[in-house]
Amino acid sequence: MMMPTLKKAGLLVLLLAVALPAEAHKRWLLPSNTVLSQPQWITVDASVSNDIFFPERPFPLKDLTVTGPDGKPAAVDNTLEGHRRSVFDVNLTQAGTYRIAIAGQFVFGSYQLDGERKRARGRSLKEIRAALPKGATQVQLSETVSRMETFVTVGAPDRTALKATGKGLELDPITHPNDLYAGEKARWRLLVDGKPAAGVQVEIVPAGTRYRDQQNDWQLTSDHNGVITIDWPAAGRYFVEASSTDDNTTVPGASERRLQYLTTVEVLPL
Repeated sequence: MMMPTLKKAGLLVLLLAVALPAEAHKRWLLPSNTVLSQPQWITVDASVSNDIFFPERPFPLKDLTVTGPDGKPAAVDNTLEGHRRSVFDVNLTQAGTYRIAIAGQFVFGSYQLDGERKRARGRSLKEIRAALPKGATQVQLSETVSRMETFVTVGAPDRTALKATGKGLELDPITHPNDLYAGEKARWRLLVDGKPAAGVQVEIVPAGTRYRDQQNDWQLTSDHNGVITIDWPAAGRYFVEASSTDDNTTVPGASERRLQYLTTVEVLPL
């Protein structure tokens, strides 16, 4: 299937990744450390893959932000988008929790051309319109708001960097994401545009899918207060993905807004 050409190959990879169904490739961030006793540099991988935490395709870093414990941007160095993964270093200079995130808003369009259904993707309605070929009919638009993030703490965890932006699907962690232990329950609240979101579907996948026949994933749904309770079965890294749809789109003519939230956390042994 032919697809309208976008200007930057990295953007195309990002948009393809956002459009992938939940059962296919997943996007993830993987920090080298999540809990540290003293300030230091860490490195973070960003990739898209079938096997969780085994890189297959690089994830673009254009929208990368790192928020420090003081609420200000933290230093990032050595950003690289390679053939199979992207990578960058973060300088953790102070005690507290850092939020490492890649978030963005995208527009998707499907249309009819020469008897075939085709798709276009871009960051704005203007970009989608420019990508639509002459003769395209039955154009349908949708909006995607996506956030992918992870957290790293030096010393005692705090919450300044965890403050929600009020846009799209986000995590309001009742249990701090760097204070997770095997055999203990964690409670997280999911927010949509800053308000508790009921009925949000959540998938949790333990690391190591390459080495087992089953994903060993499980699903949860947020309650009327937007809360999910997670009972961590074992220590290790976990991939968490939440998704929802509504009609609160900011794109004129779009039929729906798709909301995506992804995070990587580390569960420690007791």
